[in-house]
Amino acid sequence: MNDKNNERVFKMSFASVYPHYITKVEKKNRSIEDLHQVIFWLTGYNDDQLKNIIEDKTNLRDFFDKAPELNPNVGLIKGVICGYRVEDIENPLMQKIRYLDKLVDELAKGKNMDKILRS
Repeated sequence: MNDKNNERVFKMSFASVYPHYITKVEKKNRSIEDLHQVIFWLTGYNDDQLKNIIEDKTNLRDFFDKAPELNPNVGLIKGVICGYRVEDIENPLMQKIRYLDKLVDELAKGKNMDKILRS
């Protein structure tokens, strides 16, 4: 992706992508609670913080920049999402966004939660 496209993505609100995550996981009989568990594992956020992020329409840049703690095991997230290998994405913010996309994708594919959370 080029820088212009990256900036467009970074300015998107988390609230605008969140319903797509919900739809994706619920279609595969996974719950919103499962989705939240994945988001919280990656970012360190909790329920109240996530609710505020959605209400405030926090953009993806701030969502990740202000995350309480990126999980130390994010380096274990590997594979292809949106045509890109997550481990090879050079822009750190885009890589974090794709980490979340990859985790949601694994959740929707029915992967065991222990494997998704790299336990």
